[in-house]
Amino acid sequence: MRFQSTWFILLEMGFPSSTTGNFDFFVPPKDGARAYQTVDAKVETGARVRNFTHEKHEVVVHNLRGNESSATLDTTGFQLFDHPAKHTSFANDAEIEKEYYPESIELIKKLTGASRVVLFDHTIRRRRPGQVDSSPGKRQPVSAAHVDQTAKSAVARVHRHLPAEDVPELLKHRFQIINLWRPISHPADDWPLALGDFRTVDPETDVVPVALVYADREGETYGVKYNPKQKWTYFSGVKPEELILIKCFDSIQDGSVAIFTPHTAFSDPKTPEGAPLRESIELRALVFYD
Repeated sequence: MRFQSTWFILLEMGFPSSTTGNFDFFVPPKDGARAYQTVDAKVETGARVRNFTHEKHEVVVHNLRGNESSATLDTTGFQLFDHPAKHTSFANDAEIEKEYYPESIELIKKLTGASRVVLFDHTIRRRRPGQVDSSPGKRQPVSAAHVDQTAKSAVARVHRHLPAEDVPELLKHRFQIINLWRPISHPADDWPLALGDFRTVDPETDVVPVALVYADREGETYGVKYNPKQKWTYFSGVKPEELILIKCFDSIQDGSVAIFTPHTAFSDPKTPEGAPLRESIELRALVFYD
């Protein structure tokens, strides 16, 4: 039997083996101050007040189509699944919370083996060139490499979203924050999702905490610095019937599992001409284990 390389299989299936992307990577404040940005954007410009910058680097983005099983939540930090949603309209927040939340909670339990899942928010993103990203209803794909949570903010999320009497016991066991990302209406050929393989990321030097300053509280994410050793990947043509689980935090931090997944949207030069503009929804979940 003749064995074929993943590259040859991708070509036979019509998928590119890789592409390139110009990613925005985090540059810390020059004065050594704690990095921060305000969350409430200015309506006129959509810009957030921040004390750090980004720099662009062109990176190779490897296509995992044909080799999907090589990426798992505990190895790379993310995983693709084929599981159509029952709720598909995503017309308004009330319907999403009533219909999509319950089925997604059960799905995350099934896919991870978790005993308890609490969804704490969601974001719909629709790429609209020229439109200002100025409100929750006008969110565009994020074009900067980042991680949604730090260890500090993950624990704060448990305290914020779970009953106070449950928190001490929950924090004694493994818990994670996982995003469930899914395209809406059509495949995400336009501005696909790039995912950093955790095994190639140095969690000590490649990520920097960034304070998210709200009017009444603070959150915290990681900005991702450029490192040529990082391996960036994507799944070409993710369909609405598919989903990607993206690990943002894991309380197991002994080196045995992936802790988080750097990710970003990017402009793919190999996007087919006339492809529909990217539309997607991401749910954010606290995931607990007995």
